[in-house]
Amino acid sequence: MSQVDAPLTDAERAELEQLRAEKAEREERERIRRERAELEQLRAERNAPKTSVRTREDEAAVAARERARRLMEPGDDLSMPLAQKIVLGGLLIVVIAILAMYFLGPR
Repeated sequence: MSQVDAPLTDAERAELEQLRAEKAEREERERIRRERAELEQLRAERNAPKTSVRTREDEAAVAARERARRLMEPGDDLSMPLAQKIVLGGLLIVVIAILAMYFLGPR
């Protein structure tokens, strides 16, 4: 008979019960912590409904700044920012159009 199929000894049974009790205690503490966090969040929402509009505006401003930062700042490897690539691409198109008008235009 293998050890897996053997019944638990009294010491193993006591250890199992102790571990189950510790697990139940951890889960209870976590449940209480989640409930307390939810209570605090609900209190904050109830006490500050006007700030939620402001918070959304602040979040929108932060998102806009982040978008602008991504467009204007070089990457970690100092690659060219996207906005600079767009401007240079536009200038290239203008230069090509001027050259095409110069060489292909009326003589």
